[in-house]
Amino acid sequence: MVIRNWIAWIPAVVLPMLALAGPVDINSADAETLARELNGVGLAKAEAIVAWREAHGPFTSPESLLEVKGVGPALLEKNLENIRVEETGGG
Repeated sequence: MVIRNWIAWIPAVVLPMLALAGPVDINSADAETLARELNGVGLAKAEAIVAWREAHGPFTSPESLLEVKGVGPALLEKNLENIRVEETGGG
């Protein structure tokens, strides 16, 4: 009985957590946000993304992430729907 009650709570707990992940703008997000929102991206890789952006300027497309060392096609593919590329300030 206890296990059945516990299992009944799983959707109520897990589904809201999944809904928290949302689109992330790779041109404005900090490393912590990138690590939290992108599947398979830890803090070190997120920091590499931010460092690349600071050195080379804004990303022009989600595929531009492939320029960052450690970001490959598989990582890009599993996050493609969550990646946004907003135009940054200037002009």
